[in-house]
Amino acid sequence: MNVLLWILADVLAAIFLAVGLMAVLRPKEKLAAAGMGWVEGFNPAAVKAIGALEVLAAVGLTLPALVAGILVPLAATGLIAFMVGAAITHARKKETPMIVLNLVLLAMAAVVAWGRFGPHSF
Repeated sequence: MNVLLWILADVLAAIFLAVGLMAVLRPKEKLAAAGMGWVEGFNPAAVKAIGALEVLAAVGLTLPALVAGILVPLAATGLIAFMVGAAITHARKKETPMIVLNLVLLAMAAVVAWGRFGPHSF
């Protein structure tokens, strides 16, 4: 189970690091043109803040395991809340495929949070 939790955490970290860096480094207009239609409902500073939170979540899923194990399930719990908000945002825009992706990522984060808070903590 420990290996599964590491794999899930690393996959989540890779996804959120990539998407977060893209949101931080690219202008809002280029993100919208690349298919990230959700940015249209947010100002540029909010898009950058969301990207920064995604990058922090990615770091929180992997790095703290070496320092303080409690930070990993906290980061996973934060991603659960983040994915609820993302699903709501996509539901308002009627982007059903994105909602499904949000729910898959939410489920992965929930498994990591459950495992690291519970029976497979560090």
